Amino acid sequence: MQGPRRRIVEVLTLAPPLEGVVIKGWLRTVRSSKQVTFLNVNDGSNMNGLQVVAGEELDNLEEVSRLGTGSAVAVTGTLVESPAKGQTVELRATSVKVLGEAAPDFPLQKKRHGFEFLRTIAHLRNRTNTYGAVFRVRSVLAHAVHCFFQDRGFVYVHTPIITGNDCEGAGEMFRVSTLDPKNPPLDDKGQIDWSKDFFGGNTFPLCRSW
Repeated sequence: MQGPRRRIVEVLTLAPPLEGVVIKGWLRTVRSSKQVTFLNVNDGSNMNGLQVVAGEELDNLEEVSRLGTGSAVAVTGTLVESPAKGQTVELRATSVKVLGEAAPDFPLQKKRHGFEFLRTIAHLRNRTNTYGAVFRVRSVLAHAVHCFFQDRGFVYVHTPIITGNDCEGAGEMFRVSTLDPKNPPLDDKGQIDWSKDFFGGNTFPLCRSW
């Protein structure tokens, strides 16, 4: 019997054998042979993901074996003890549904990527172990700070602040302006005269809390 979808971090704590386990996530690696395909599926709930073993009993084994890194899948199967080192359990798939197939040029691969490269694909960098670790530490620290203030009677609010400081340092912040972008006032040098703006200068939004 098929159960509800479970997070992989939860599945890794279950005692095998257990039928009807359902997971969803993205493929990190795919290793195929003639009769079996090994998929490493990660949903972001842990660092290493879960190994899925897809065999000849699948109607779409050929389709699954052609999938690449970054493809999204929904897997139903039986959780069993793993004979391989480095993992206690694995999922023997009875069904693998392809939710989205990644393009052949999907930028993340099974190797270490430099920070400069990851900055060019900011929407995908959270799938890497490096950023996954950073975000987990950041989450714990943010939670601790919130608990510190909450336990002392502070109220958490979002207060939008307009500032003239380019805090990002790269001149790529959102600009707050009342000037007409198609016909802004110019100074003697032909540059935009920000002194004519509502705030009297170049301004950007900045959020502060507590």
